[in-house]
Amino acid sequence: MASLRLFLCFFIFRATSVNLVRGSSLPKNHAALFILGDSLFDPGNNNYINTIVRANYWPYGETFFKYPTGRFSDGRIIPDFIAEYANLPLIPPYLQPGNRQFSYGANFASAGAGALAETNRGSVIDLKTQLSYFKKVEKLQRQKLGDAKAKAFFSKAVYLIHIGANDYISPFTTNSSVLQSYSKEEYVGMVIGNLTETIKEIYKKGGRKFGFLNLGALGCIPLMKVFVPGNTGSCFEEATVLAKLHNAVLSKALHELEIKLAEFKYAKHDFNISSSERLNNPEKYGFKEADIACCGSGPYRGIFSCGGKRGVTEYELCSDPTGYLFFDSSHISDKVNNQIAELIWSGTPYITGPYNMKALFEV
Repeated sequence: MASLRLFLCFFIFRATSVNLVRGSSLPKNHAALFILGDSLFDPGNNNYINTIVRANYWPYGETFFKYPTGRFSDGRIIPDFIAEYANLPLIPPYLQPGNRQFSYGANFASAGAGALAETNRGSVIDLKTQLSYFKKVEKLQRQKLGDAKAKAFFSKAVYLIHIGANDYISPFTTNSSVLQSYSKEEYVGMVIGNLTETIKEIYKKGGRKFGFLNLGALGCIPLMKVFVPGNTGSCFEEATVLAKLHNAVLSKALHELEIKLAEFKYAKHDFNISSSERLNNPEKYGFKEADIACCGSGPYRGIFSCGGKRGVTEYELCSDPTGYLFFDSSHISDKVNNQIAELIWSGTPYITGPYNMKALFEV
């Protein structure tokens, strides 16, 4: 009987996966979506590497998919909603076995990844490696389509990137001394430098349209608030300072690229504003709890123990994730992802500019 249940669960999972990949028939001249980044964007690539940084077990995925997919959410992540807006199927993990159909794009994101190779080294797919995967896809598409059609395909595509948060979180969670070796400005410069090089490499392969999220209020996620003595509810200021500096340098770097690179267009969503607004006024956006995570343990449920598979087996789980800003100690819920994706897709320049994602897909 147990074997039958296991077979049925596997059959349902595979059938659903196939449906998500194929989706409905694509528009004739659709723009593909390529995604690089961290756990905010990872649909399950970490399921296929040797790491404990995974979310392929209950209760992840409980509210939408009804089974764990590897997404660090109770349901969908931001790229899922963007793909839906763009009339694309949900884009599966690049590393998913059998995933060799890239006409709608590819998702290379890895939970825990940073722009720096040293960030969580050995447990994640860092940005440089994600770029190497993109180059493999570019080569395959060129062989399949020919140079001219491949060039048109990659120039029409949109590239969605979120990276950097783990570069600023990991020095505190791993007791690294890296922030003693560099000034804050130097360290942020290294992170943005690696991101900028990645953008330039994609540009060389034809990429012209890019979407970015800057960093949210890093010091206010439950995982970081644990570092504040006395459980006062205050945000962890050191992480917030790094995130604000990152955002300022990112804005400047993107503006410079816009000047230097012909036809370079971008949408930058101010995730710091959108996340802070929800932290400060949760009820306005339909949330009852913005300080404590739905799933985890310890103060604010800020210990990264959701699911009990990362060394700490005991954890608490709320009854209704839709009332919570955070699903686990450092990841927002399906409901928040939905709200943020809408702002990325069609937000005004106040929150997403100079283009929004809708404009990039249409241009």
